[in-house]
Formats: sequence, structure tokens, C-alpha cells
Amino acid sequence: MNRTSFRRALVPTVAALALALTACGGNDGEGSDGEQISGNVVVDGSSTVEPMSKAASELLSEEQGKIKVAVGAAGTGGGFEKFCADKTDISDASRPIKEDEEVPVCQEAGIEYTELLVATDALTIAVHPDLDIDCLKVDQISKLFIKGSKVKNWNEIDPSFPDQEVSFFFPGTDSGTYDYMAADVFENESEELRSDVQASEDDNVLVQGVSGTEGAVGFFGFTYYEQNSDKLKALQVENPETGECVAPSVETAQDGSYSPLARPLFIYVNNKKYNDNKAVAAYVDFYIEHLEQIATAAKFIPLNEEDYGTTQAALEGIA
Repeated sequence: MNRTSFRRALVPTVAALALALTACGGNDGEGSDGEQISGNVVVDGSSTVEPMSKAASELLSEEQGKIKVAVGAAGTGGGFEKFCADKTDISDASRPIKEDEEVPVCQEAGIEYTELLVATDALTIAVHPDLDIDCLKVDQISKLFIKGSKVKNWNEIDPSFPDQEVSFFFPGTDSGTYDYMAADVFENESEELRSDVQASEDDNVLVQGVSGTEGAVGFFGFTYYEQNSDKLKALQVENPETGECVAPSVETAQDGSYSPLARPLFIYVNNKKYNDNKAVAAYVDFYIEHLEQIATAAKFIPLNEEDYGTTQAALEGIA
């Protein structure tokens, strides 16, 4: 499902959630004397996190129609480039900011920021539904995916696997999903994946490729597997610590057993913008206060109680 279709699918859920929040009352986004706040908020970054930030914007507009939030999807890396150049207020990210590359750019520009964990994702390895494989070890995934891999057939990974040619459908290199798979899952010095693949920033293209090609494999966020589970097969992944094969799910992502493919999703907030711009503060406060509902509306995995407490504490620290 592409991003436009996914956002359209969210409309009924967001509308229902807006009614529920209105019924609960509250004055999110209002000043201390209850006045309406006006202003602009600029958000960009991860296309994975974009639906959450978009849902937060649409829900806030029910209460604060004068706050205009622009949400882009330049990718995690592209988002940090804009954020550290002081062109955005908030950066969506499907991986942490890179300490050796992106942090120094922000520091040089004098951009102080706060990282807020907003949801969890179960990065899902999907294959053609007819492929007779159920579980992969992390080192087997590495042999398939890393730069320099020469694997062309599934039985090159394990002799018991089918004699079936492998076709690869990967996110583009600007994607935080690509970055997470390349840099955080494997011990891969180059932090790059194989290039002899069909790559796209459009999840719908990846889904169509995997579902329509025998022997195909690809990866994307759990949401996009769920939306297309009737034509894809999600592989289980062997937990390196327990040796158990674990399927991606809300429960296994929250409890950490879907390791190492359960990944955090973030927003990064410019501290100065938060403190100087009431619209930015209202948007971020609303986002975090209603985080569970927003994650659910955007079909992501809400934080567990401990992680949500950490996010609340980090938000309080901005001021």
C-alpha cells in the first residue's frame, strides 16, 4: 500500500478517534487562558513515521484549527539534513540520529534537540506466499542481504531450503528502514546491503514485487505486511539469545522477543522551536499526550508503559 492510499485508509479511524478525544474534553494546544493558538509547524523525515505525525496533525486540527502542520516524507536521512539546517521544527525518524555523521552537523549549526520515542515497529521480512521456508537465523539473513552477497538461490543458504531463485525487493538507500537493516541488525562494517535488487521508496511496489515473484524476499514495516497479509508470508526470525523462532507481531515487538528486528520509531524536536513557538509546543504536547491513540490510529505498535514513561520524561525536559 502506498503512502497516499494508507493515509486515505486512516481517515475513518482518525475521524472516530477525534470524536473520542473531543468527548474526553481537555484543552490540548490551548494557552493558559484557553485562547486558540495559531502558527505553523514543519515536520519532515521518515516515510515510516509520517502516518503517525499526519494523524497527530489531523487530530489536533479538530481542537486547534489555526495550527497548520506540514508533514513531509523526505526519508530519515533527508529529514535530518533539513532538521540540522534549521529548515524544520520536528524530524521523523525510523532510526536514531547518526552520532558520527548527523549529530556533528546539528551541533555545528547550534541545533539542540530532544529525541522522543513514539512507537515500536516490527521490521518484517516477507516472502512469496508459496515459498516453503518459515524461519531464518540472523546470520542467514545477513548472507542474503549484505553488500557483496553472491547468494542467488535459497538452497545456498541452507541445503534443506527449496531449489528456488531469489529475487530481492528492498527499500531505497535514503530510507531509515534500509539504514536500520543495514546498520543495526548485522555486524556489517560497510553498513550497506546488496545492490543487485529492485529498490523503491514506495512500499506498494515492494509488496507487489514480493507477492508477484516466486522466490522473492523483501522487508518493510509491520504495518505494511499487515495490510497485505493475504498475499505475503512473514518469516519468523530466530532470537539470537533464546534460539526460538519468533514471528513479528504487536506482542513480540513490545516484549522484545522479536529481536533484533523490533525497532524504535522517533520524532526529534528542536528545543528552541518548542520553547519559542506555541504552535510547535502544542503539537508536540498533543502528540505525546495521545500517543497510544495516535499510534493505534496510524496502525503502529504503541509503546509499553515503561517506554511511554521515558518519553514523557524526555518531553518534560525540553522546557
